[in-house]
Amino acid sequence: MAKVDEIFKANCRQILEHGFSTENEKVRAVWEDGTPAHTIKTFGVVNRYNLQEEFPLMTLRYTNWKAAIDEILWIWQKKSNNVNDLNSHIWDSWADENGSIGKAYGYQLGVKYKFPHGEMDQVDNVLWQLKNTPASRRIMTNIYNFADLTEMGLEPCAYSMTFNVTGNRLNGILNQRSQDTLTANNWNVVQYSALLMMFAQVSGLEPGELVHVISDMHIYDRHIDMVKTMLDREPLPAPKVRLNPEVKNFYDFTVDDFIVEDYEYGKSMGRVPVAI
Repeated sequence: MAKVDEIFKANCRQILEHGFSTENEKVRAVWEDGTPAHTIKTFGVVNRYNLQEEFPLMTLRYTNWKAAIDEILWIWQKKSNNVNDLNSHIWDSWADENGSIGKAYGYQLGVKYKFPHGEMDQVDNVLWQLKNTPASRRIMTNIYNFADLTEMGLEPCAYSMTFNVTGNRLNGILNQRSQDTLTANNWNVVQYSALLMMFAQVSGLEPGELVHVISDMHIYDRHIDMVKTMLDREPLPAPKVRLNPEVKNFYDFTVDDFIVEDYEYGKSMGRVPVAI
C-alpha cells in the first residue's frame, strides 16, 4: 500500500486530535463568501519520502499530477511569474490584469547572481554544482526575498530547497512556511519529488529522499469533513512513475516526459472550497 497515504493520514490525525484552533483569532484568509477561513493547525511537521521505494502520489483521492508538474516547470524551468504561461488556473486569483503575480516564485528563480563560478540564476547554479561540485553542502535555493515581498501577489509558501548528494543519490529538503493540508500537501510532495527526479537524471544521479519540513500545517474548517472521509479510506498500491530516459537537459522536460502507470485512487468528494 502507498506509504504516502499513511503519512498523510498520520498528519491529519495529529492535527485533528491535538491541533490548535484559530477560531477565536483574527485570520487573513477568507472564503469566497467573505467568511473568515479558520483552521486547526500543528507546528513543525517533518515528513520523509524515499523515492527509491515509491513515488509519493496519493491514492486516497486523485491528485492532478499533470497540473502539479506543469506548475513546478512553470516556476523552476520557465521561471515565469505570469499565469498565461501556466496550463491551469490555480494562480488566477493572485494575478493582476496582465496575468502577473509580481516578483514571486519563478521571478525569483530567474534573478541572476554572481557566484564564484560565474553569473547565473539559482536554478542554473544548482545544476552547475550537481555536475561539478556534487560533494558541496551549499547547493540550495531561496525565493523568500524580503526586499521584494511588497511586490509579490503572494508570499512564497514553499520557499527553499537544499540539495545533498550522498553516494549516487540526490536528496532534498523542502522548507514550507504554511500548508493547506487537504489541497496542497500531496500537490507539493508530487512537485518536489518530480523536481528531484529531473535534477537527478540530468546530473547522472539517482533520486533519493525528499524531506518535507512544514512550519504551519493546517486543515481549514470547511475541509474537516472531507479529511475525515479520507481517514476512513484504505490506501491503494502506489503507482509506478518514471521519467523519459532520453531527456538529458533539465530545460527539455515536459509533463509528457512523466510516465504514470497503474494509478488507482479513491472516489471524488466533489468541489473543495478554496480559501483566499
